[in-house]
Amino acid sequence: MTATPALAAKGGPRPVAPVNQEVAAQFGAEYKTLPAAVVGVDMEPLIGVNTLGDIEAKRAAMADYIWKGAGLPRSMPAVEQDVTGPEQFASLTGVKRIDQLTVPLGYRVANKVYDIVPRRAWNHRLALYHNGHGEPPDTMLRTVQALLDRGYRVMAYAMPFHHWNAQQIADPNDPGKLLPGPSHRELPPWESAGFSTLTFFLEPLTVTLNYALDAYRPLSVEMIGLSGGGWTTTVYSALDPRITRSYHAAGSLPFFLRPASPKPRPTIGDFEQTRDALPGFYAGVDYLDMYVMAAVGRDRGQLQILNRFDECCFNGVGHRVYHLPVRDRAALLGGRWDILEDATHGGHTISPYALSVILWDLDNAE
Repeated sequence: MTATPALAAKGGPRPVAPVNQEVAAQFGAEYKTLPAAVVGVDMEPLIGVNTLGDIEAKRAAMADYIWKGAGLPRSMPAVEQDVTGPEQFASLTGVKRIDQLTVPLGYRVANKVYDIVPRRAWNHRLALYHNGHGEPPDTMLRTVQALLDRGYRVMAYAMPFHHWNAQQIADPNDPGKLLPGPSHRELPPWESAGFSTLTFFLEPLTVTLNYALDAYRPLSVEMIGLSGGGWTTTVYSALDPRITRSYHAAGSLPFFLRPASPKPRPTIGDFEQTRDALPGFYAGVDYLDMYVMAAVGRDRGQLQILNRFDECCFNGVGHRVYHLPVRDRAALLGGRWDILEDATHGGHTISPYALSVILWDLDNAE
């Protein structure tokens, strides 16, 4: 595994870990060498962000598509303090209180977010953790617990129609009729010129962040996500400069690299992640642009975490072809961006090693 420059450099070097040779022995050369899809690719023109003005223009275009010209919502969630919370949270320790924030969305859908207050003295920083589609709770709990232990207030998010957000939805052709909660691939009937299904994924973040900044004003807002939550972190941290530092794991690759991920299957992405499904949204912004957009701004930075031997998504080493071009483009605009290639395991997770790097970076950003 290639060591990469650190996002922050106070308090000693970033943690490093060797390739897990026992795991590596189970995989072929396609997990160790660049794919044919990158041969002859000139990366520089693929990054469409060259100036701070480009960032503002792309951010505005993203918001215009999602909220149809209305701008980011300014609404607030309904707040219920001191709730029990989902059963998955029962093992968390050092919790003073859990508040439930409910965000009403279109088609009679409402998204629940849990605002977890630490028992220890609050460090005046807020961390958003976004889980993926069907991942078990272990990664979420390990990450949230580590943040609580450091004095973070933590908001926990689930993908729409998954985990504690499993629910029905109004029929797009008959609003009085409720249908079973759709899979993300079943969302096209709800996508229209007047409504973007991306609001199901992104509006809960905007509305709950409105509440946090109004109610208790954290000094910084960090965002961490795995898989589908990693995609959400990729997009939202590019869209909203109120996110300070972001860490997305196994959540995205640039479009040209999607079919080149090695087996067990090419990583094409879910409905919300693809250009074919949402051409109007992705026409002006690729993931390469989003990486730069999320990294630029006062005290901002981003770390992309990709598992080389991931059993699900975005595996292999194809990302090495864009690592330095994106890092350098962000640096030219005053941003900090990096990749952590994690070869310590073969799972679809934020490994203990990757979490140690995230925590190191957060600790050094204080």
